[in-house]
Amino acid sequence: MNNGVRKKVTLAGLLVSIGIVYGDIGTSPLYVMKAIVNENGGIASVNREYIVGSISLILWTITLLTTVKYVLIALKATNHGEGGIFSLYALVRKKAKWLVLPALIGGAALLADGTLTPAVTVTTAIEGLKNMRFGNDIPVPNQNSVLIITIIILLFLFSIQRMGTSIIGKTFGPIMLIWFTFLGLTGAMNLSHDLSLLEALNPVLAVKILFSPANKVGVLILGAVFLATTGAEALYSDVGHVGKGNIMASWPYVFTCLALNYLGQGVWILENPNYHAGNTDFNPFFEALPSQWKFFAIILATLAAIIASQALITGSFTLVSEASGLKFLPRMKIIYPSTEQGQIFIPSINKMLCAATIGIVFLFKTSEHMEAAYGLAITVTMLMTTILLFEYLSLKKVNILLRLVFLFLFGAIESMFLISSLAKFLHGGYVTVIIAAFIGAIMYIWYFGNKVRDRREAKNAYVRLDEYTSMLSNLSHDDSVPLYATNLVYMAKVKYNKFIKRDILYSILDKRPKRAHAYWFVTVNVTNEPFTAEYAINTYGTKNVINVQLYLGFKQQQKVNVYLRQIVHELIKDGTIESQPQEYTTTPGRDVGDFKFVIVNDVISPQTQLNTYEKWLVESRVWLQNLSSNPAVWFGLEYADTVVERVPLILGSQNIKSIQRTKLK
Repeated sequence: MNNGVRKKVTLAGLLVSIGIVYGDIGTSPLYVMKAIVNENGGIASVNREYIVGSISLILWTITLLTTVKYVLIALKATNHGEGGIFSLYALVRKKAKWLVLPALIGGAALLADGTLTPAVTVTTAIEGLKNMRFGNDIPVPNQNSVLIITIIILLFLFSIQRMGTSIIGKTFGPIMLIWFTFLGLTGAMNLSHDLSLLEALNPVLAVKILFSPANKVGVLILGAVFLATTGAEALYSDVGHVGKGNIMASWPYVFTCLALNYLGQGVWILENPNYHAGNTDFNPFFEALPSQWKFFAIILATLAAIIASQALITGSFTLVSEASGLKFLPRMKIIYPSTEQGQIFIPSINKMLCAATIGIVFLFKTSEHMEAAYGLAITVTMLMTTILLFEYLSLKKVNILLRLVFLFLFGAIESMFLISSLAKFLHGGYVTVIIAAFIGAIMYIWYFGNKVRDRREAKNAYVRLDEYTSMLSNLSHDDSVPLYATNLVYMAKVKYNKFIKRDILYSILDKRPKRAHAYWFVTVNVTNEPFTAEYAINTYGTKNVINVQLYLGFKQQQKVNVYLRQIVHELIKDGTIESQPQEYTTTPGRDVGDFKFVIVNDVISPQTQLNTYEKWLVESRVWLQNLSSNPAVWFGLEYADTVVERVPLILGSQNIKSIQRTKLK
């Protein structure tokens, strides 16, 4: 469990970093050079200037965006050791209200990327088997066979998510270490044929190729080049699992292996200008390998693709969990497959990701077509992260000139990549936009719908809880009223330690008096820190009316039932509340009675008077609430005795209509 304690740099930590953090960026060599060659019309249409300039663009893109922005700058912007766009937003959200917009946009785009990465990486790896002869047989003769194998692998991958990644995770590190070493060695072997290609290290060549006649697509080549650094955002998001020290120490080896492989592919392309001339259905990554190595390379690439996909899928679960905690998304049922803090499984998200990923495979059919959609989403996320990092640097009192240099340098670079990716909008990029827009719309409705509801609630919607404690205490000891429960618990937000919704007290006192030995009003406060687990109480001078404030980190499991039983034991022990001895029990000495949990849900009242936009927001938010899982599941109460009561929500000015009495007709 990470409680903000700095993780030491160890050999085991370095190995885990290589296995978890670099899956996405580590599989980029499978498709980046292929995309760059195809952008220019195929292998017959490229020359040395184009290849050297393109590789220079790749290397300097990774250097600036991954190394400088993420490894050297973003990794310092962690929230108690946790990274990612939502953790970054939690750090800066008090700076300005509008910062929620880049957080929502970036988060939605990152979730959209989670559907594309498995589709692209697995399809590309399996395409290496196409037309490969094993003896007299060709097991994968066409693209349809590739699609069938890809879908089988993806279905298997999504089906095992429920088990968690603890078992699989132990093999991630060694496999990815072998993968990166393989990338480096094979790249170095090909590079040794023409060491002059090292001139690609010159950044001037990267700029020149953007305007050279050898480059037929101009700056739009950046759309393909950007694919080489798509895993940078995932690197930042996964820092909490391995620690920034382990990432910073392992990155030089990973970067070196990637660079050698891109250079090696470049040498092979220049040595084989007539290879499959006029045919774009080839991948220089596989073709650059000795024939006897290809089958091993395909197996290894498939494993690397599965690991990269696994990291993006589990990362999506974490992202959704954080979004729920920050009130960007409705609460969803979360399963914790193991005792490890970061291991979560969200069934509804797993199903949606699976359906979307397989749908993308069916829609695009080839990795070449998928690449048009891939990259667009992550450019948006990176641009939003740049905006939030600019605000973070101001919190750290960084000089305004340095902050502006950071903003304009990376903002300009990422804007160029975004424009070049948008050029592929009609060729597949629209799919990314649709997915991200759908997710973003849900986040926008939930977040701002809550804001409107909280702002426009009627002035008398809240009452002072301390003004009703005497009445509740008297009801608790009134034997003429049947006992409803020993502990009656309302999951209700108590503001400023005293204000509570009138509906809660109406439920206890007016609908039909509910007598209990103790009345509990529990508020769950989600903190900016990931793993906080604290509580505070106020009994208002009584022994049976208790306001409980739970402070749980945005990554903390919300098992209210478990926490509350611990709290009751502690309060009985120190005499804060009355004891609850149980005469009929299978547990000798049991001092805690039964619990009845009540959750009050809002429904929009016809008397609500809001403008069209606000009413649409609130109604949409309530509709999403009804679609989401049972509120009892949100608080870990699925096995507790729980009642959900619905009450009308009246917002804005009330238009009270009267009716006149008349004679019978």
